[in-house]
Amino acid sequence: MMKIKTYPTATKLFAAVLLLGGHTFAAGLKPFPKEGIWRGEFNVSESKVPFNFEFKGKDPKHAVLTLLNGSRRDDFHVERRGADSIYVKMNTYDAALVAKIEDNGTLTGEYRSLVPGFRGNSLPFVAEPGKSYRFVEPGKDVKPAHDISGKWEIKTYTKEAVPASIALLKQTGNKLTGVIMTVVGDTRELEGTVQGNEFQLSGFTGPSPFIIKGTINDDNSISGEQGFGIYKNLKFDGIKNDKVELPDPYKLTFLKEGYKKLDFTFPDLNGKRVSLSDDKYKGKVVIIETIGTWCPNCTDQTVFLSPWFKENQKRGVEAIAIGFEQKDDLDYAKYTLGKLRDKYDIQYDILFGGIADKKVVAEKLPALNKFIAFPTTIIIDRKGEVREIYTGYTGTVTGKYFEEYKAKFNKVLDELIAEPVPAVSASASSAATGK
Repeated sequence: MMKIKTYPTATKLFAAVLLLGGHTFAAGLKPFPKEGIWRGEFNVSESKVPFNFEFKGKDPKHAVLTLLNGSRRDDFHVERRGADSIYVKMNTYDAALVAKIEDNGTLTGEYRSLVPGFRGNSLPFVAEPGKSYRFVEPGKDVKPAHDISGKWEIKTYTKEAVPASIALLKQTGNKLTGVIMTVVGDTRELEGTVQGNEFQLSGFTGPSPFIIKGTINDDNSISGEQGFGIYKNLKFDGIKNDKVELPDPYKLTFLKEGYKKLDFTFPDLNGKRVSLSDDKYKGKVVIIETIGTWCPNCTDQTVFLSPWFKENQKRGVEAIAIGFEQKDDLDYAKYTLGKLRDKYDIQYDILFGGIADKKVVAEKLPALNKFIAFPTTIIIDRKGEVREIYTGYTGTVTGKYFEEYKAKFNKVLDELIAEPVPAVSASASSAATGK
């Protein structure tokens, strides 16, 4: 098992200063990392995965590390740990960057899983200040042989057959940005370069880093390999195809024959058992999300749903997030899902479903034909019947795909909210309120 180091608390550090006369320890305190743009590299299976970030603040109270990926910005608070180390928790993801401040001002450390019991789940990295490039140093660019901007149909080679994915790429000179969309979600924004007949893209937003290395072939097709950080590498081929589309996300997950409703009971973060059949949800339109705090697309979906819910709850809507976490432990889920709730001001119910495993979700929601992706959105009408199920999530970086999702989501909810409250539900609601 990977040993997680423990670090002194602020109180212990202060006590150490007192014991050493106040000045000896302070003299050994290394300066905070230099403010400005940095370039880092993860060492993943003998290959390098570059990432960029900005460091602001000269003390723990104000220090922020901002991960940079194309136009995307993700902020994380920086803590000092000991005289020469920093600790950057990846917000709601149970992972952190832990690094030593070297004498020359660089950082050496690792991206570390904080999930209790995980084995070997870490990636070493180094980072240098003042370097804004990602893959190629300034002045060493090679003229691109092609412009690969556009929409690409990507075939990935895996043991199990999977639908094609889509790459949306934008190239300006040597600079390349883009996103890969699959039936389960997207990679978030990637940034990279085209050099001659080769291209590279990487992304690191808090979850495990992602990299693509590819070649532009003589027939204008592309081929290469995708690396999912600490998880896996997959080979791919691609052809430009403006008409390619993913399978309809509204038709992938559905109720088994004979079912119209869902039925479940899970504990909330205080251990109280909550059921979809509770009076709170009767006569309401209910949005159900299956999520995990380890899942970046789930976070992006939460960023969309949380403010939407606050604006629309009074219209007769409720929402439930069912979290499936990396440990089957309510206390652990209370910590991780509680962080998510507080970070994004979630005002709807959050329940704990169990371990993050698609088979477990399918067992606990047996009315579904199968469970394909975190997140999956299930929309229930005022009669308690399932009306829509959306598999996965397409974030803002996907452009028109996100806009189409948002438009249909609002259209469906407006239509269901406009439907009359069933008489039985209305009577039950009046009885409960005494009116």
